[in-house]
Amino acid sequence: MILVDTALRRREEEGRPIRVGIVGAGFQGAAIVRQIMTVTPGMTVAALANRNIGPAVAAFDALGIAPRRCDSRLAVEAAIAAGQPAVTEDAIGLAEADGIDVVVEVTGSIEHAAAVIVAAIRAGKHVVQMNAEVDGTVGPILKRKADAAGLVYSFSDGDQPGVQMNLFRFVAGIGVKPVLCGNIKGLHDPKRNPTTQRAFAEKWGQKPAMVASFADGTKISYEQAIVANGTGFSVARRGMIGPDFSGGNPTAPLVPLEETVAAFADALDGASAGLVDYVVGARPGPGVFVLGTHDDPRQQHFLNLYKLGTGPYYCFYTPYHLCHFEVPTSIARAALFDDAVLAPQGAPRVGVIAMAKKPLQPGEVIGELGGYEAYGVAENADVIERDRLLPLGLALGCTLVRPVAEDQPIGRDDVAVPPGRLIDRLYAEQQEHFADKLRAA
Repeated sequence: MILVDTALRRREEEGRPIRVGIVGAGFQGAAIVRQIMTVTPGMTVAALANRNIGPAVAAFDALGIAPRRCDSRLAVEAAIAAGQPAVTEDAIGLAEADGIDVVVEVTGSIEHAAAVIVAAIRAGKHVVQMNAEVDGTVGPILKRKADAAGLVYSFSDGDQPGVQMNLFRFVAGIGVKPVLCGNIKGLHDPKRNPTTQRAFAEKWGQKPAMVASFADGTKISYEQAIVANGTGFSVARRGMIGPDFSGGNPTAPLVPLEETVAAFADALDGASAGLVDYVVGARPGPGVFVLGTHDDPRQQHFLNLYKLGTGPYYCFYTPYHLCHFEVPTSIARAALFDDAVLAPQGAPRVGVIAMAKKPLQPGEVIGELGGYEAYGVAENADVIERDRLLPLGLALGCTLVRPVAEDQPIGRDDVAVPPGRLIDRLYAEQQEHFADKLRAA
């Protein structure tokens, strides 16, 4: 954003950089450190936490920077005061430490991430996260807590939900009414697992389960759920429409995005509000798109003149998402302008439910996202509550107490939940706070 770069240069000139604490030193976390420390004026990584300190140290070592190892909040604060980047295994201590303006959460975890975000909000820190899984599970209640504290709680630029929201705001800002926010994917196969995705993951230095969560539909379900919660949109049906123009072959020639619009027309014509969805096998990918309408015939004429066609649905797209490259912009928007890239509007509109990836039997434990037992699909929040479906964000670590057939939703009564989890308490608080709105829906 043009406004952001000017403001950051001013902070650099004044010697008042935005001090960032990052939790997670994996694939994305280390890349964010590199982006901030090498090319972002007016911002610095004051501290980096990881459950294993080695990758945190390595993230700075790769840049020729010697961090200070810290074992507590007080040690982190001392390092920041001395102007030396801190690395620690104490993520909560980092989130609570004086001297940090914005906490960035990029672990991809659920329980751990929720604890970090709650701690950061209690300590008066803005929160920017790239964690659609925790946001799609308890984002509305985390946003409420941040609002009550006068803080920004935001998803990030760079990942596809944030890019969709930027495009949504642009489209609405020029007077076109957004009616569908869409994601472009190259592969969708609910039965992918860490074994099938291991070679790809190793090639790119990623975790096999994380890569499997992209392929099995879990990730896109979370991404579109949080876009729905940020726009007030819903899904047309369980799992979304998701037209696949690849025929299941991710190497097939891509179809121009404009040719996919007709696949959504019937659902849009019957929708009372906007929709979130996705398409497989379209170009430009892996980008995002927004479909919009306009009621003014004269403006319709101009949209046609400017090569957007005759309508009724006009297709706007961004042909890329640049992940860690764009995160500093999100941090600056939160710290300098109190502007969230993407955050829930209020009550949850869409969630992600757990579906059996194989026949499940009593005694089996649901493991990780992208694992062998379950995949996620998007469902409207009122249906989740009405039918007591199990949100995937609550499913991890649960033990089956009843059999569930393959490709069937897992119910809350089908599992035993581990005791004492923060994520369950937050979810219960969220459902209680928004109960009237969920019943009304």
